[in-house]
Amino acid sequence: MKTRIIAKFFLPVIFASVVIVQAGTTQRDHLTPQEVDLVKEAQILDKRIEVFIKATDRRLMVLNGTQASNAKLLKKDAELWGELPTGSQAELIGDIARILDEAITNIDDVSSRDERNPLIPKAMRRLAQAVNSIMTQVAPFKDKATTEAEVASLELLNEDAQQILEAAKKLPPEPEKKGKTKN
Repeated sequence: MKTRIIAKFFLPVIFASVVIVQAGTTQRDHLTPQEVDLVKEAQILDKRIEVFIKATDRRLMVLNGTQASNAKLLKKDAELWGELPTGSQAELIGDIARILDEAITNIDDVSSRDERNPLIPKAMRRLAQAVNSIMTQVAPFKDKATTEAEVASLELLNEDAQQILEAAKKLPPEPEKKGKTKN
């Protein structure tokens, strides 16, 4: 009799708790399906980093409300990149942080296989340049962050940005470009 009571009342409560916990831990995708496809297609490191940078730029466009001024570009990119991502300020900033984290992981993966790969410094310099732009554009949101989610997203973004900038400082000087000289 007691087992039936326990099964009748507590099992649904336990089941509901598990469903709620799983729903709460579901994380949103930081890239759109089209962006995921573009990342998969970009097998060369510097091209892949450019995809990540463009993905962050798209989120910054939404955050800054500059879609209207970039309508022509968006229309041109729509077929390849898809619709602009949507979400709250915290979600979009969190997406940018996770995209940067994925870029770091990609560079680390290439470095672990071939640390002398000439694309690593090129990709790092380009990523560091993009991070400087990203942090400048996100700076106004730091003062306006009111929710825990916004603050957490900004902190995560700042950590990734600092990691990228520190790694870029350790790069050897950029080699001079050889050009044709006239005699």
